[in-house]
Amino acid sequence: MISQAITTAVDLVNAPLIYKGKVRELYDLGEHYLIVVTDRISAFDYVLDPPVPHKGEVLNRLSAFWFGQTTHLIDNHVVHIDVDQLGDIVRDKDALRNRIMVTRKAQRIDMECVVRGYITGGGWRQYQETGQVNGIDLPEGLRKNGVFPNPLFTPAAKNDIGHDEDISFDEMKNRIGAELAEELKAKSIQLYEYARHYCDQHDIILADCKFEFGLIDGKVVLIDEIFTPDSSRFWAKNNYALDIEIDSMDKEPVRSYLAGTDWDKNSQPDPLPDAVVQATSDRYLSIYQKLTGGQLVGS
Repeated sequence: MISQAITTAVDLVNAPLIYKGKVRELYDLGEHYLIVVTDRISAFDYVLDPPVPHKGEVLNRLSAFWFGQTTHLIDNHVVHIDVDQLGDIVRDKDALRNRIMVTRKAQRIDMECVVRGYITGGGWRQYQETGQVNGIDLPEGLRKNGVFPNPLFTPAAKNDIGHDEDISFDEMKNRIGAELAEELKAKSIQLYEYARHYCDQHDIILADCKFEFGLIDGKVVLIDEIFTPDSSRFWAKNNYALDIEIDSMDKEPVRSYLAGTDWDKNSQPDPLPDAVVQATSDRYLSIYQKLTGGQLVGS
């Protein structure tokens, strides 16, 4: 039996909805923003049915955990994650418990800051075609899933419509200025190295990840989400090998299921089977427990 999941908070929040992403909803509280993380799940650019129970709770609480762990490296936008502090702004607090984050308002920097510790995924595909990743020349003979001697910083320009655009670091400097670009690169690599070491101690490989940054009073802060299964590629250490497709600790059950159907990827797919939804929910809860040692109440 699959427990109740949340697809939207529109009927639960007494505040204007100003942005609805594939998973997150952003509400305007005046001085602050309210982020609600739903259980919606997407694959191949489609939001799928049904939602995945506990997914939003894991994403929100895991981000909150990492924001707390990294304050010595960089400031972030979090004010609090306590739904009980929101009073009558939230109509059903139990429905949104563990799912909310009240944040300071930051001016988003329209760059996705990607750090790759291993050559895999889209980076591997670029390398096979060009011998480069985001314009960075790489040695011949690299093997899929191989570790880089030093992490690569491979930014992407954010597009609100369609896919983000992989760009070179020089292009990033042209778009936002060299000084800001250098700061984001340095902070991104520093954050990745910190989390990679932490994950290593918990028998997990952090293969790559992405960050978003904003400006508050001219100061760079970390925003959005960090080191979640939706923004990072986690591998179990005992699954690591070269030259294979490693099963990631995220929504892999959904991707595998869809890949095994005759879905054309150009139309809304049929609803996911309960077994796939449950397996995916279990994945998210497992990575949360492995990284934090905690367990979400009611899961």
